[in-house]
Amino acid sequence: MNYLLLLAALFGAILIYFKIADKFNIIDKPNERSSHSDITLRGGGVIFWVAGAIYSCFHIQESGWFLTGFTLISLISFVDDIQNLHSRVRFAIHMTAVSLAFYGIGLFEILNIWQITLAYFFVVGVINAYNFMDGINGITGLYSLSILLALAFINNKIVAFTESDFIWYPVCASLVFLFFNYRKHAKCFAGDVGSVSIAFWIIMLLLQLVMKTGNPAWLLLLTVYGVDAAGTVIHRVYLKQNIFQPHRLHFYQILANEQKIDHRTVSFTYALLQGIVSLVVILFYNRLPAIALYTLVVLPFVAIYPLKLRLMAPTK
Repeated sequence: MNYLLLLAALFGAILIYFKIADKFNIIDKPNERSSHSDITLRGGGVIFWVAGAIYSCFHIQESGWFLTGFTLISLISFVDDIQNLHSRVRFAIHMTAVSLAFYGIGLFEILNIWQITLAYFFVVGVINAYNFMDGINGITGLYSLSILLALAFINNKIVAFTESDFIWYPVCASLVFLFFNYRKHAKCFAGDVGSVSIAFWIIMLLLQLVMKTGNPAWLLLLTVYGVDAAGTVIHRVYLKQNIFQPHRLHFYQILANEQKIDHRTVSFTYALLQGIVSLVVILFYNRLPAIALYTLVVLPFVAIYPLKLRLMAPTK
């Protein structure tokens, strides 16, 4: 499908969704843990599922298992946006969706039982971390776009690990979503359906890349989110908080809320930093052992993370 036509179709789809969301009052009401203050339409991230459905219409044979899992995880996330579901229900659907995707990309055929178990923990963990990181205007769309563009370059210039449309369709969906979300006063938020579905799509792309090359260094394309999410979990465990409850302790939340930095600036910074990391990985993935590259990339962010504690301190 021509990408200009795809963009037009996605614009039309999200405008239709706005009318539906407005009619059925699918909105995000701010509370004391929110990083925004205005009532805003929720679930705009359904555009990622629409892009996946359109992709599958043109690539039926190779996308059936992915679309089934993608639809399951998007649907349960959309329902959770409307009414809170029990965590066990969400977990069961997530595991089912991931299993379908694993089967579709042939993961079960090349890994042993312990590696598969680790892959489940990793993928479900990344999906949930991606969801928790979605809290300010533009962060999900820009960060996803940063990763996807790096993957498009890798697929085109370094190693062909997937069909190119499988990357460019979510790129187009990200651009359309950002048009309405990357604003001072966003027209819509992604909701769980957006952050979870795009995370699912990206992690499947990364797994295909790792399977094709045998190099786990490509997972560093999730570095910035990974360090913030992991650091925040450790911080909350130290504070004896329930890590599954909403909060405002992510580094980006401290910057946006306590330091009053414009949301768009913080979101752009996260995407830019991940873009720089991706460039480093592309330059050195075949020159350094994976463990050395992980050390080179991750340690600077780990060293910077404690700065959050100082920024949280009350100012005089």
